[in-house]
Amino acid sequence: MGLDFVFIDTEHIALNRSDLSWMCRTYSAMNLSPLVRIPSPDPNQATMALDGGAVGVIAPYVETVEQVKALVGAIKYRPLKGQVLQAVLAGQSPEGIEPTLDYAQKRCEDNVAIVNIESMPAMRYLDEILKVKGLDAVLIGPHDLSCSMGLSEQYDHPTFVAAVDEIIDKARAAGVGVGIHIMDMEAESYWIKRGLNLVIHGGDGMIFRKYMQQEIAQLRKVAGRQVQSSSTAVVV
Repeated sequence: MGLDFVFIDTEHIALNRSDLSWMCRTYSAMNLSPLVRIPSPDPNQATMALDGGAVGVIAPYVETVEQVKALVGAIKYRPLKGQVLQAVLAGQSPEGIEPTLDYAQKRCEDNVAIVNIESMPAMRYLDEILKVKGLDAVLIGPHDLSCSMGLSEQYDHPTFVAAVDEIIDKARAAGVGVGIHIMDMEAESYWIKRGLNLVIHGGDGMIFRKYMQQEIAQLRKVAGRQVQSSSTAVVV
């Protein structure tokens, strides 16, 4: 299919840990890296997703540097926890930690840390968020961001477009990946040209509905012609 990864959403979709793990393992066996959006920016949920087989974690509605550091700690530095992890995230080096820190970083080096930028507070702290070591990418949530701006679903509004441009420019300048989750080919193409390098395109339910509607419409068209020449109705 040409895909680099699959996006599994547990923020809005009811998936338990068992189902999520089976999905992650299945996609990994197909050489598709599973990126899991967790229900909230909770480090414990991030580690549970990784334990289930996720390659990367996307944390929704992140608004502070502290949240990002805690998530990066869970994704990039486990099994370090507690006060030792807090010291490392603060830039300190507790005595004797170097061998364990080296072990943790090597163990987690392929884990991907992504946070959603989808509110005005997140925009205000964007510069600081992008400086957090270990953050791989930010993912723009257009619906929530537009609502936070008082421009609900006005994705072509100049103020909203300027906000997305700002996120893209700052992320790329900081060496951090940037994506957007928007179900529109024209919009995706536009933002790719602007510098987007992470695209979540489509969704299984939406793709199913789109093609089912097209095929049912075609069948109804044929059925309509059939009804005109026959006394037998066709039900689709």
